[in-house]
Amino acid sequence: MAKFGEGDARWIVQERADGANVHNWHWAERDCLDWSRALLSKLLAGLPVLSGEGGLTLRTTTLDKLDGEAYVNIRKGKVIPGYELSLTLAWEADATTESGLVKVTGTAEVPYLADENADEDPELRITVRGDDGPLARRAKDAFIAHGKPLVIAKIRDYVAAMANGGPAKDEIDSKKISTKAAPAAVAPAPSVKVTAAPVQAPAAKEKKANGKDKEGFKTIEMTEKFNCRSKDIYEILMDDNRWKGFTQSNARISKDVGGQFSLFDGSITGVNEELQEGKLIVQKWRFGSWADGVHSTVRLVFDEPESGVTIIKLKQTDVPEEDRYFKFLCFKLLNWLIYSCI
Repeated sequence: MAKFGEGDARWIVQERADGANVHNWHWAERDCLDWSRALLSKLLAGLPVLSGEGGLTLRTTTLDKLDGEAYVNIRKGKVIPGYELSLTLAWEADATTESGLVKVTGTAEVPYLADENADEDPELRITVRGDDGPLARRAKDAFIAHGKPLVIAKIRDYVAAMANGGPAKDEIDSKKISTKAAPAAVAPAPSVKVTAAPVQAPAAKEKKANGKDKEGFKTIEMTEKFNCRSKDIYEILMDDNRWKGFTQSNARISKDVGGQFSLFDGSITGVNEELQEGKLIVQKWRFGSWADGVHSTVRLVFDEPESGVTIIKLKQTDVPEEDRYFKFLCFKLLNWLIYSCI
């Protein structure tokens, strides 16, 4: 039995030479924007709302616009969706009047559809294009009464699909099936001793005088506003029990300068460099898949311009350029953690 802290090679997860992320052991990000556009168009376009009731025929036509971002992050079968979208759906109505058939067109806009509000119905703004006459107002009222519930129900279908993995759902399900179908007993493989060559840190040029990032690395900067006190957010981020509950994985966080922390069963590790309660967190962050000796610096600055409103500014330097999903881990996860705890 290996002793804790002795670095026994049997307990160290080595990087595969082929770079494969076997069974999504590390966080893997899948872009879902094009998939979201196709699914939402399928769900929302061509919906019949009224079919002649009261002399009015009403239907949606096309998904005119979808802007924003959408992705899912997967690790060991766990799915965390992320999306911030705005969309515009076109609709049209036909009515028979004394002067003949009259057509009215309009839009249904969802200005903000996001994972942080997944359990709430989104805002839906109904507008009419052109003259706002009696018939147009009648068509608008009909869409609010009959079309709005249909659109929101279809958007709930999209939210559920994202929660299930989005375009990666089939891949996740197939891995679950293959795991269940695996034989209960497997003949032991012959013992082979493998000596892994040490992984060297990538060569990187130091920052130039003009302040550019080191070659092969990048800087991430983001700002987010929260409706709570800065000291409460600080306590959430430094509370390992809340991290455990939110991520359903082991976490250990020291609240002292120079103390160490570990998240996601040790996939992320680091050291506290500077701590000011409710004002500042500076840490060294390291992801387990990075080469030896590579660390990034995370700086979170808390500003509370008014009581109950906190603005957090994130600056993270020395992130390897090939790490596409670290942006999510460094700030989106903190965002969700805070909103789930306040």
